[in-house]
Amino acid sequence: MRSVMKRICLSLAVIAVLIFTGCGQKKTKDPITVTLWHVYGGQTESPLNDLIDQFNETIGKEENIWVQVGSVTNTNTIHENVLASAFGDPGASELPDMFVSYPKTVLAMPDDTELVDYYDYFTEEELNEFIPAFLEEGVIHERLSILPVAKSTEVMFVNKTAFDRFAKETGADIEDLRTWEGLFAMSEQYAEWTDNKTPKIPHDGKNFFVHDYHFNYFQVGVESLGENFFKGENLAFGPEFETAWEPYAKAALSGGVWLRSGYATEPLRTGDSIVSVASSASVLYYSDEVTYADNTSEKIEIVAMPCPVFSTGEKMVMQRGAGICTVKSTPEKEKACITFLKWLTEAKKNVEFVTSLGYMPVKQEAFDACLPEAIKELSDPMYVSLYQAFLDTQENYTFYTAPQLDSYLDLETKFEELIRQILSVKRLEWQEHPEDMDKLVSETLEDFKAAYTQ
Repeated sequence: MRSVMKRICLSLAVIAVLIFTGCGQKKTKDPITVTLWHVYGGQTESPLNDLIDQFNETIGKEENIWVQVGSVTNTNTIHENVLASAFGDPGASELPDMFVSYPKTVLAMPDDTELVDYYDYFTEEELNEFIPAFLEEGVIHERLSILPVAKSTEVMFVNKTAFDRFAKETGADIEDLRTWEGLFAMSEQYAEWTDNKTPKIPHDGKNFFVHDYHFNYFQVGVESLGENFFKGENLAFGPEFETAWEPYAKAALSGGVWLRSGYATEPLRTGDSIVSVASSASVLYYSDEVTYADNTSEKIEIVAMPCPVFSTGEKMVMQRGAGICTVKSTPEKEKACITFLKWLTEAKKNVEFVTSLGYMPVKQEAFDACLPEAIKELSDPMYVSLYQAFLDTQENYTFYTAPQLDSYLDLETKFEELIRQILSVKRLEWQEHPEDMDKLVSETLEDFKAAYTQ
């Protein structure tokens, strides 16, 4: 009997050891690892990478999740790599669990149902916390395929140092830049003012204004005036297009608008222009110094203001900035991705993230409660003015969402090339016959429409 009891006790001891050993193994099992391709910073220095480290050491450790950064690059490269992976191109990398994306990438995929529908993972209450327009951009084929995590918009940057010199001599008022009519009138004035500085050299006036995307100016402008910019897969060219064209073309023909290619940051950095409208994220590329063509430099102050609007139109502005897609995999991996994304978009954490990059947060609570407090902690005056412009924009503007057209990129590319080319050629005619401005504005519009619709 004693022998039997001894064997039973021994068996129970063995079972106990196995149970506890098993529990110990469960606690130390490998974490659920999910990969991310993103665009926020560099491979070695990235505010998002720092936050990911923070997540991994806190919530990630608690939930047995490890977020691993696979690539930090730009949106164009991610676009190409995602499509190569999705189409199974030879040598293409496997799709990551998460990647930064614009709608164009999702629309170009062979099967966008490969992506998680965030409607399945976020409650209605959770989604209602986001800025509605930011969510709307990520809805493709009635599925929420792109989750906003950091948004940008178009903002006006002003070299206030140069502007103040101009204003001192001419009486120009920076408040006039709040409308497109005022900005373009001032562009003409500035071109003439700078030209007169060198009377022996004709037509050497400087550009006042540079826009990242002329296509965006017309698109948002026409829509803000209550007219459709698009007609099917093409442009409508309705009456309000002419309304937007007239002040813009006058300023361009007189030399007040930058017509060369490239991003708007460059002519401001070199002093070739002093006002830009560009993505708010371009704040990362501005500095407090301008280097001129003769290699002289000057310390400057750059301030940010909300994007100009038409005096008779709605306050509307283009939303920019990508979101994050999650690739379908296993329930465990998908849940891990969602856990990270919910953490990153929590209001306070999201403000911590976006203020390091010049982006906007994605939730109303972040704008209302967290961002005003965060602004108080910013040390760079340029960033302070940028985030004050964000608060103004979010409160008073409608965020415009571009339509998901198959032809969108082609329409944009053709528009940018033609409008710069045609106006540059016509400017030479204006230099010979400045008295014919109204005639040239009308002719240029017809030339542009004819070339564009060919």
